[in-house]
Amino acid sequence: MGSLILAVRFLTVVPVPGRETQGVSALGRAAGWFPVVGLLLGAGLAGALLVLHALFPPLVAAVLLVTVWKAVTGGIHLDGLADSLDGLAGRDPARRLAIMRDSRIGVFGAIGLILCLLLAVTSLADLSDPARARLLVLAPVVGRVAPLLVGGWLRPATPGQGLGAAFVGGLSRWAGPLSGLSGLALGSALLGPWGAMIAGVALGAALLWAG
Repeated sequence: MGSLILAVRFLTVVPVPGRETQGVSALGRAAGWFPVVGLLLGAGLAGALLVLHALFPPLVAAVLLVTVWKAVTGGIHLDGLADSLDGLAGRDPARRLAIMRDSRIGVFGAIGLILCLLLAVTSLADLSDPARARLLVLAPVVGRVAPLLVGGWLRPATPGQGLGAAFVGGLSRWAGPLSGLSGLALGSALLGPWGAMIAGVALGAALLWAG
């Protein structure tokens, strides 16, 4: 249970009781729970969607739901997205790493966050009701499968240093492929063949972006 507690605390701001697994490689060893945390998050978002759509117009409900989504996850992935986009301005790897370590946000990062949130809100508002709830369950799972695939495929930007290196060091080589298959299976169960294709394209896009 210690690994599950660590996964929940790392991926969300939900306060869970108990003692998490300790150690340098603990996060990598807890990565098998990432898709489970994503599934719980997705189920919670789908439930929140029903309540918000009963109370507000579609666009307002979409804005509120995305707000809840990003708040519950602590915005950890948004921070990473902004850092990565700002890093594109670097002339060489050393300069890119220096930019990404800087806590200040640059133009690329700010524009990227605005467009990302706008895309999320408008997509949610425009989707049909049955597909919207099912995609809300699928999306957080796929998002938490992606780092397992990336960690098994690519080296950390700073080998031997930082959280990324510790994560990869404790990651099982089977975690990525098995979780990827589980994401495809969930997509198929929720949306049929289209769901598996959506999950596959999303994971492929994540790998290309990471590369």
